[in-house]
Amino acid sequence: MSIKHLLIVGHVPSPNTQRLRDAVLLGAQHEDVSGIDVVCRSPFDTGPADVMVAEAIILGTTENLGYMSGALKDFFDRIYYPCLEEKQGLPYALYIRAGMDGTGTRRGVETIVTGLRWRAIQDPLICRGEWDEAFIGQCEELGTLVAAGLEAGVF
Repeated sequence: MSIKHLLIVGHVPSPNTQRLRDAVLLGAQHEDVSGIDVVCRSPFDTGPADVMVAEAIILGTTENLGYMSGALKDFFDRIYYPCLEEKQGLPYALYIRAGMDGTGTRRGVETIVTGLRWRAIQDPLICRGEWDEAFIGQCEELGTLVAAGLEAGVF
């Protein structure tokens, strides 16, 4: 069995968003999933070479003024053209930490990934409103779902 590569790109400007990204990583490394090499990076530390080796990607962002974080936008700006032709169809999942409703953030990310021709694995996970400890379990579940699907060859 060949190793498959899962890339997690999560912006973590606060302790709670760090917890969300850590939960996604924990889920992706679940003991029942094997054969997956998981790389977890900040958007600022992720470049085209990281995306080129990924067979799936999980994106994480905060809602900033009704849009994605500047860090995730910077990531997209740097990888867009180098990855445009080679990574069409890349399966992706998205989680958003939204103080409000997350709609503008979702729309912004979906506009870019549509241009990249990436393929959504599921609807975005939007952790809305006041902090809720349930967000942690939801993010862990997201990580497990993507890693297990990649392992099974579902996407």
